Amino acid sequence: MAGILITLEGVDGSGKSTQTILLEQYAKQKGKKVIVTQEPGGTRIGIKIRELLLDCKNSEMTALTEVFLYAAARAQHIEEVIRPALRQNCIVICSRFIDSTLAYQGYGGGLSLSLLENINLATSEGIEPKLTILFDVDPKQGLKRVTERETIASGREDNGDRMERKEVAFHERVREGFLAIARSHPHRIQVVDGSLPIEKAFEKVKDLVDPLLLQ
Repeated sequence: MAGILITLEGVDGSGKSTQTILLEQYAKQKGKKVIVTQEPGGTRIGIKIRELLLDCKNSEMTALTEVFLYAAARAQHIEEVIRPALRQNCIVICSRFIDSTLAYQGYGGGLSLSLLENINLATSEGIEPKLTILFDVDPKQGLKRVTERETIASGREDNGDRMERKEVAFHERVREGFLAIARSHPHRIQVVDGSLPIEKAFEKVKDLVDPLLLQ
């Protein structure tokens, strides 16, 4: 496949959404065909699964249930969106991918990493990111951003979706998980300080993606 998959990762409120928009604009300015997507989501089926996963009413959902729902969404996402886009020589920018499953359900939820890796291997069918940018931020700061963002959007105080409402200790484990994964894959995963001002963080993003955009 001639295209390039770039994934953006991080705890909730780390700045992925803003940086995704900026990266899309930048890649298009460089004359690249760009597809922007996210997990879970990206397809009609994926969006339905996302609604199930993030609905606060589903508080009884276990970490293992989450894994299989994310895996199902990912399998559909790869088949319907990511693989065709890569075949068309697109730059695919995806907010969250396999590393999020390892960080959230593995490090955060306590499930076996080897189990998750096997499930992810089956669903990804050999597709992996060329570059993963991990936006690292203190979970408390990230969750504060989420609350502020949702409050502005809805006009009332909002504590986020089902995943965002988990205890701070969970999000701290997720952060440590992301950093551990980054240490295990130093050639693929690059860490950017998510507490930086938006413009400064994006300068670092550009430095990371420029070698790929020149290909």
